[in-house]
Amino acid sequence: MSTPTPTPAPAPGSDSDAGTHSVTILPDRVRAFLERPIVATIATTSPDGRPHQAVAWYRLEPDGTILVNSRAPRHWPDNINRTGRASVAVIDPDDDVRWVGLACELVEVVDDVEHARDDIVALAHRYRNGNPSPKSIAEFRTQQRISFRLRPVRVHDHLED
Repeated sequence: MSTPTPTPAPAPGSDSDAGTHSVTILPDRVRAFLERPIVATIATTSPDGRPHQAVAWYRLEPDGTILVNSRAPRHWPDNINRTGRASVAVIDPDDDVRWVGLACELVEVVDDVEHARDDIVALAHRYRNGNPSPKSIAEFRTQQRISFRLRPVRVHDHLED
């Protein structure tokens, strides 16, 4: 495991809270929602300033951080490594007006390939009701993988509206 890339300070005039290293306590309703295996959208910023989005599996950790994993190299992991920030949106598949948005800062990079492979296998079990296909598990075990733990620094939810 490596140490996280330092999070740059927000640009002057920006409204970003990311980089403040504040700890956001997730309300119980948000925790309960995020504990469901719902696919997330991860938004990052490319080197040229353009937004980039990807869909990913995630897991809410007991400490309130969000674990995400990807094949390497891909754009969004490179962007997280470079900026130390990401935004995560999770939409209820049963009611698309219920959703949670999280502005996050990077806490940890798991660049040990075997550990990152274990993370994606655990996520496959989470998202496939404990029964992922042996073929997908075998494929994950051969891929170059990377995991990130992201700390929410700002939470926006539409769960009780």
